[in-house]
Amino acid sequence: MPPRVGEEGGSPAPGAGNPDRGLVAWLNDRFLPLAEARVHIEDRGFQFADGVYEVVACFGGTFLDLDPHLTRLEYSLEAVAIPMPCSREQMRARLEELYRRNPFRDAMLYIQVTRGVAPRAHLVSTPLTPTWVMTARALPLPSDARVAQGLVGITLPDIRWKRCDIKSIALLASVLGKQEAQRAGADEAFWVDEEGHLLEGCATNLLAVIDQVVVTHPLDQRVLGGITRALALRLAAEAGFAVAERPWRLDEPGLSECMLTSTTNAVMPVCVIDGRPVGDGRPGRVTRRWRAAMIDHLGRLSAGAGDR
Repeated sequence: MPPRVGEEGGSPAPGAGNPDRGLVAWLNDRFLPLAEARVHIEDRGFQFADGVYEVVACFGGTFLDLDPHLTRLEYSLEAVAIPMPCSREQMRARLEELYRRNPFRDAMLYIQVTRGVAPRAHLVSTPLTPTWVMTARALPLPSDARVAQGLVGITLPDIRWKRCDIKSIALLASVLGKQEAQRAGADEAFWVDEEGHLLEGCATNLLAVIDQVVVTHPLDQRVLGGITRALALRLAAEAGFAVAERPWRLDEPGLSECMLTSTTNAVMPVCVIDGRPVGDGRPGRVTRRWRAAMIDHLGRLSAGAGDR
């Protein structure tokens, strides 16, 4: 498959040098040029990180698992008592139009809903109108060389809040984790609990192969229910892999492979963690088969969409 616009090894995204040029955003009730989109400085998302978000992949006009993304958005909004800004059908229609108004064949669509604008105070005494923002960017997928090499990770003590099942825009811990990974020459940082169990990455879910079983931490309030994670586990089961959702550690006997999942990575091998090779330090057999199944699924999705 040739590199896509904006992909590693592909052509530059439209407006390279001025990445906002020619792009269209959605703000509250209208489409407008991204470069002209403005949010009030007393928006609670800006001052309190009081909001939630979603990131959806779109291949040639066909969304990847949009309904699960919207279900998770509704879950996150309900958990923080922010009303959904519109019906699910209206959200879908606006996303489809946002995709059409932007120049990418394969796109990453960002949805953010905050509690709204109010004078700065922790407690809001009157109902607010949520601020609803959506943007589109090229979907950045890793190159074949990157896949063949695999990723490098580090582990960090989990410093996040205790409701990671909510897709909150309060991402400072993840920003710090990503910075620490960059300083260490790594691609991702993985959070570890007090007992040494691997939870998830700053922007990814993490899985392992232990004694030929695909293992990942069960969903709870310390782990986000990743949409790509769910798709990957479904494809793994369909391919005949044994799957177990349980706590796990890096020092378990029989651990031979690690991989991460996310909207922008699909399934990617993680070959080194904390400076030590995982297994033989190369993408493992299960990971390669699993990624191939995922890429085949995405390829059929994209092919079914036709040319833009």
